[in-house]
Amino acid sequence: MGRILCILLLVFFILYDTIDAAHFRGGIISWRPLNSTPSGSTADILIHQRYFWNRQWSGFSSPYCTEANVAAQTSIPVSSTLSCLVNCSSSSYSGLSTIMTTTDCDANTIIESWAGERYDTLTLPLTTSITIGFQSSAWMSALYYGGGQSWSIVNRLNLGLRPDGYINTSPVTNTLPVVFYAINTPVVHIVQMADNDATDILKCRWSNSASGTNYNRVDECGGICSGLPSSTVLTASNCTLSFTLPTANLYYACALQIEDYYDSSYTNPMSSIPIQFLFYGYTASSGACSDRPSIIGDRPNRACIGVPIGVQLNETIIVQTYCPGQTIVDLVTSSPIGMTHSAIRNPSTNIWTMVLTWTPTASQYGPQGFCAGAIDNSSLQSDPWCITYLVGYDSPDLIRPTLVQGSASPVGTVFSNQSIFSIEASSSVNRPSRNGTNICFHDADTNSSVLCYDAGYASNVIYTGYTIVIVTNYTWTAGKVYYVTMDSGFASGSVFCHAESAAITDSTYWRFNIWNPAVSSTTTTTTTPFTTITVTTRATSTTSINTLLTTTGIVVTTTSVSTTDSTTTISGSLTTIATTNTGATISSGTTESTVAVMYPKDFEEACKQPIAMMNAVFLIVLMPIHAVIMYAGFTKFSNMFNPAKIQAKSRHKQRMKRIFTKLFLTKVRQRRETNGCGPEGKFSINGPLKLFRMDSMIPCCDKHYICYETCDSTQNSCDNYFKECLQTVCDTTSRSGFHWWIKLRHSGYTTFAYIISETSELIE
Repeated sequence: MGRILCILLLVFFILYDTIDAAHFRGGIISWRPLNSTPSGSTADILIHQRYFWNRQWSGFSSPYCTEANVAAQTSIPVSSTLSCLVNCSSSSYSGLSTIMTTTDCDANTIIESWAGERYDTLTLPLTTSITIGFQSSAWMSALYYGGGQSWSIVNRLNLGLRPDGYINTSPVTNTLPVVFYAINTPVVHIVQMADNDATDILKCRWSNSASGTNYNRVDECGGICSGLPSSTVLTASNCTLSFTLPTANLYYACALQIEDYYDSSYTNPMSSIPIQFLFYGYTASSGACSDRPSIIGDRPNRACIGVPIGVQLNETIIVQTYCPGQTIVDLVTSSPIGMTHSAIRNPSTNIWTMVLTWTPTASQYGPQGFCAGAIDNSSLQSDPWCITYLVGYDSPDLIRPTLVQGSASPVGTVFSNQSIFSIEASSSVNRPSRNGTNICFHDADTNSSVLCYDAGYASNVIYTGYTIVIVTNYTWTAGKVYYVTMDSGFASGSVFCHAESAAITDSTYWRFNIWNPAVSSTTTTTTTPFTTITVTTRATSTTSINTLLTTTGIVVTTTSVSTTDSTTTISGSLTTIATTNTGATISSGTTESTVAVMYPKDFEEACKQPIAMMNAVFLIVLMPIHAVIMYAGFTKFSNMFNPAKIQAKSRHKQRMKRIFTKLFLTKVRQRRETNGCGPEGKFSINGPLKLFRMDSMIPCCDKHYICYETCDSTQNSCDNYFKECLQTVCDTTSRSGFHWWIKLRHSGYTTFAYIISETSELIE
């Protein structure tokens, strides 16, 4: 009985190990600063975790996850901690939860994956240089190496400033939880890696348990270090794995660290991020298709697509199958939070589709990875198809060509030796960061490609600002129509993974046709009754290229016309008309030289900076002058209607008039001699005035005399002035004590003044 109980317990533990040990399936940890420019002693850091779990783990309750969990963004209940493992005193980091938000759920019996991710923002000191990690147990038991062992996935978080003075950003990567490969077949598998610090050198290496020497100073891979066959070769520079899986129906764990170096001279990396996932080895069934399915469509593998925040994205995955009866039964994915997956559809023979729907949020700003793999009914899996969505960035758009000085050149009719083509984008563009980004020229009659260049490396595809120039070396066929197509990513942006332009496959998008010169002819016309006729050869043109006038990509030509006359004598009556065709006569050779082509947009871009500089200079010079002129104008306008100014001007005018009058009187006084009161000679009354001590009146008489001789003076004004002068003299005399004179002044000074005035006038 005891033996039976022991056997039952052993069976129980084996079953438990089979169910419960199928727990951890791999993951990724990365981080980036929200602002790479340091400010103060701390920085806000966004830490990203993604983990793959066994969907049917005993710790999860039934029913197990479905696409409904993805849409609802439910939490994956694996409660543990992403802990600080090394050099923790350099930072205030205290650990993060490992409860993920559901992103993918796959019920395929080989995969059985429940995947999720989470983002956390922490404020950490710039002194932070720590190793953080998630360590627990256990890996699934059905592993080629390390089955049922503990896991350790670690990341180096180093906020020390880079040599260029910025805060570093770790590399990013993505993968499927399980990748299928046939056993005993050489495999080349590329692990995706990218870095926002575009100039960094990226390398990957095997994770290892040498905690005393590795960069993270901790066991980086737990029980699955060296989980692939020993013959596996890792190429560090592009993270390429070359291997052969030896055993079917087993999983092979892969643990790598991706690290970034400031440049090739640096031996220590700035960060180290882990990626752990599974390969599965299989033997194809006898009825399986000889070709695995493949993911096709406008988006090539490793594409980078800019997407705006808050705008719904609809992306269609298109899968091609190649054999009768071959169907797609699963699309395994690795998605960002919030992306939903439609059911698989079969819209046409050998074509299968799945639609991805996603509205990025502000918290997902930056790179978001996505991977997919199609699995057919024989468990054959396509190569992984991974793309990066750059949230919050726009992809450059190629502007649709228009006739006459449009965004592309040439369009319309060109010559067969046309060699310069160009097209403009909506933003600054760069050469693609990957190959397979072709521009192709097609014959419109047959839709066949006659010329293609891979923009990833072709030196005759030139990127300059907003413009892409393609220089061809091809003789186009006269009379033919051609159109141009461009692959996705032919134009790429300048941020992070370089967001790519969409593919151009429309045959009407950019078309041009080749000029077909008309065939010249010679016509002979005969009339009666003449026996002598004139045969005139139709004007034949000779064309040469004018290399000085090319502005649009269409060669400008000059034409000279030559005419040949000949005379023929014919006997007898002529009643017929005969026509004979001959070829055109070329009287000169054709030469061509290369001309630099400047398009309107290029001219605009070239002139922006000098025009802006000249505007600034003119503004600086003219502003003070403009201010002075405006001040003077407003001051003048104000003075013209200011009552105080008007009165002051009137007073000034009167004052100046009196001054000029005095000056004039002074000059008159200097040039004339007056004779006092009364006329000269015996009728003068100066003597009696002096006798009665009234000689102070004599100056009044002098002024009265001068007033009479002054132009524009009237008798009335002179007499009034004379009266005022005599009155002043009388006032002065009365104050000096001559009271007897006062009575005379009151009774008759006016009469006296009048008598003197009349007497003087009569005598004169």
